[in-house]
Amino acid sequence: MRRRTVLGSATTAAAALLGPLTVPASGRAASGSAAARAASGSGGAGQPHASYWFPDSLPSGSPGEGVVWRSLKDWRPEEDADLPFNKASVPLARRFTPVAANTSARAEQARISALVAFDHTAGNPAQGGDSADYYAFTQWAYLDELVFWGGSAGEGLILAPNAPVVDAAHRNGVPVLGTVFLPPVGHGGRLRWTRDLVRRDASGGYPLADRLAEVAVAHGFDGWFVNAETEGGDAALAGHMHGFLRRMRALCNHHGLRLTWYDALTREGEVGWQGALNEANRDFFHDARGKVGDAMFLDFRWTPDSLDSSGRFAEDLGRDRYALQAGVDVEQEGWNTDVDWEAIVPTDGPHTVSYGFYRPEWTLTHLAEKERTPEGFHAADDRLWTGRSLDPTLPGHPGDDWRAPAAVVADRSTIDAVPFATTFNTGYGLRWYEEGRVTSDAQWNHLGLQDRLPARRWAVTTEGTRPQVSFDFADAWHGGSSLLVAGRLDAPVTIELYSTRLPVGPHTTVSLTHRAAEGPAGVSVELAVALGEPDRPGAPVPFTYLPAGTARPDGAGWVTATVRLGRHLPVPGPRTVRTLGVRVTPVDGPPGGTVPATSWRLGALAVRDGHQAPDAPPRALRVTEAAPDGDGTTALRLAWQPAPGQVRHYALHRLLPDGTRRFLGATCQHAFYVPGLRPEQGEKAARFTLHTVGELYTHSSSSASTSHPW
Repeated sequence: MRRRTVLGSATTAAAALLGPLTVPASGRAASGSAAARAASGSGGAGQPHASYWFPDSLPSGSPGEGVVWRSLKDWRPEEDADLPFNKASVPLARRFTPVAANTSARAEQARISALVAFDHTAGNPAQGGDSADYYAFTQWAYLDELVFWGGSAGEGLILAPNAPVVDAAHRNGVPVLGTVFLPPVGHGGRLRWTRDLVRRDASGGYPLADRLAEVAVAHGFDGWFVNAETEGGDAALAGHMHGFLRRMRALCNHHGLRLTWYDALTREGEVGWQGALNEANRDFFHDARGKVGDAMFLDFRWTPDSLDSSGRFAEDLGRDRYALQAGVDVEQEGWNTDVDWEAIVPTDGPHTVSYGFYRPEWTLTHLAEKERTPEGFHAADDRLWTGRSLDPTLPGHPGDDWRAPAAVVADRSTIDAVPFATTFNTGYGLRWYEEGRVTSDAQWNHLGLQDRLPARRWAVTTEGTRPQVSFDFADAWHGGSSLLVAGRLDAPVTIELYSTRLPVGPHTTVSLTHRAAEGPAGVSVELAVALGEPDRPGAPVPFTYLPAGTARPDGAGWVTATVRLGRHLPVPGPRTVRTLGVRVTPVDGPPGGTVPATSWRLGALAVRDGHQAPDAPPRALRVTEAAPDGDGTTALRLAWQPAPGQVRHYALHRLLPDGTRRFLGATCQHAFYVPGLRPEQGEKAARFTLHTVGELYTHSSSSASTSHPW
C-alpha cells in the first residue's frame, strides 16, 4: 500500500515519497551545549520541554538551534530538572462500553490507535503554551491507544510524552506510549544507534530496556512504541533486538506498561516492511515463550489477503487478532484518504484486525491560516471521527467513502463515580474564564486541563429543525469554552451528552450553569436523565425530563439550576444514571410567522452527592529558579507540595498592588513555569497565590502564597 510522507530527519534537506514512518524535523530556536546538558532537562529557569534522547552516542557536529542532545544512558530522574513539569498526575481511568449509538458500531472487535505529533521533537513545551493554534484532541471515546509520535536524527530518537497529553488521555481511559524511532539511513539513521539501544552489559542484561521502563514510570505514561527502521543489520543484531524486547516484556509485566512494535525489522536483521504478521516478524510480537509485544502496527503495505492471514496467524499463536493494527495514513488527505475499509472492518462480517491512524492531526494542519481557529479545527475533527453526517446515531452516510470511527467502533466512557463535573473545557482557548468572568485575555493551551467531554458529536433528537451543537470559545463559565446550541428552535431539542454509571443516592443533585446567548426568545431547560440503556444499538435513550429553569436573553448572564435526583426519579431503591443530557425548548417567541434564530450556552454540569467539603490548599509554594527572560522580563519556576484529597488542578494567580488578581495559569502538576514577568505599579515584589481546584471546580477556601522580590 502506497503512503505519502514528509522528510523526518533534521540532517537531510529534501522531501521524499517513502514507505517507512517518518516525522517532521524541528525548526525551533534556543541555545545550549550538548555536553553540558546531555543527561537531564534544560534546568535553570528556562522553559521546560518534553523529554527526548539518543540511546547513547550523540551525532557528530553540533545540534541545531533549539535542540539539546542528550543520552538516555546518562539520564537519571533525580538529575532531571524538567521532570516535575513532565510527570503526569492523572491515573489511567477504567472504562466501560455503553450500548452503541448506532447499528454498525461494534464492541469487542476492532480497536483504534493513533500516532500523533503534537509538536516538534525539540521545543515541545511541557505544560502547554500561549496559543490556541493547537491540536487539542478530544475524541478519546473511540481511541484505544495513543502514541506520542516524534523523534529525528537531528534532535533525538526517544521521545517521552508530555504531561498534559497523558493527563487528558488518562482521564478518558486511554494509555499513552512514548516513541523509540530508529530512522532509515536516508533520513539520517545510523546503525550504531540501534546497537546502542540493544547493547548488553557485563551481566547479560539490557540496560537501556531498564532505563526506558524507568522513564515511563517516572513520567507517569504507559509504555513504548518501538520502530526500528535503520537498514544494514544482520540476524545477530535482530537477535539482540529480540532479547531487548523480551527484557522489555518482563519490565512491562512488572510495572504494568505496554509495548507496541512497528512492522519493519525482520528476524534476519533486514528492514523489510511486511504489511502483515508472519514468520519474518512474529518473534517481535510472540515467540516460543509467549507474548512479546502487546500490539503490532502493520505497515501500510497491507492487502486484504495479508490482513486476513495475519488475523488467523495471531489466533494460531493464541493471541487476539485485534492486537494487530493495520496502518491508515491520513497525514496528507485526511477523510479523503483511499482506504480499503472492507479489508479491515467488513460491513457484513467480523472485523479482520484493528487499525492505527498515522497523523490524524491533519484535521488541524490542513486548514488554511484563516480557518485555523478552535471552531474550524473542531468542525474538521468531528468530520473525521463522526463522518459527513455529523450524527453518531447514524451508521454512516450513503455518499461518504470515509468510514468514520463512530460508525465502526463502540464508544467508551469513564464517568462512573460521583462527584463528576464538566465545564466543557477542551484544553485551550482564546481567553481564560472563572465563574463566567474573563481573568486572562491571553490565548492558551494546556491539554491536561481538558474536561471529560461529550463523546457522541452530536446525538440530537428533535421533531423540528436540527440546531447546530458545538464547542464555543466566545464565552465560557470556566476555562476556555462552553457548549453552544444555535439555530431556529421550533420544537424541543434533546442533546445526549454523557454515557455514565453514576450511583444515585437520596441526596444526589445535578446542577447546570447556563445562559441564553442571542436571539429574541428565551429557552426552557430540562435535565434529561436515563436510568436504563436502550434495548439495542441505535435505539432511543429512555430519558426522563426534569425542570432546570429558563434562560432569557435579558442580560441576566449565567444562572445555575440544581435538580434533586432522588426526589424526582420514579424508580425506588438503588439507582444508576446511565445517560445524562439536556432538553431545550424555545419560549417567548413571536406568535406565528418564522421562528427566529436563537442560541443557548451550557457552561457547566455537575453531579454531587450531598455536601461537598471545601478543598484543602496546596502547601509550601516557593520559587525554585528565577532568571532574565529577555526584554527586561523575568521567568520563574515554582513548586509546591500537593494538597490532600481529590484535586482537579491548581490555579496560579498574581496579586497586583491595586488588589486585583491576574490569572497566570493552571496545571495538574506540582510545578509551574511562568515567563514574561515584570514589576507592576511600582511594586517591590511580585506576589502569587495558588489554589486547589476540586473535581466540582470549587476553589480551596485558602491558598498557598509566595513572593519574588524585584
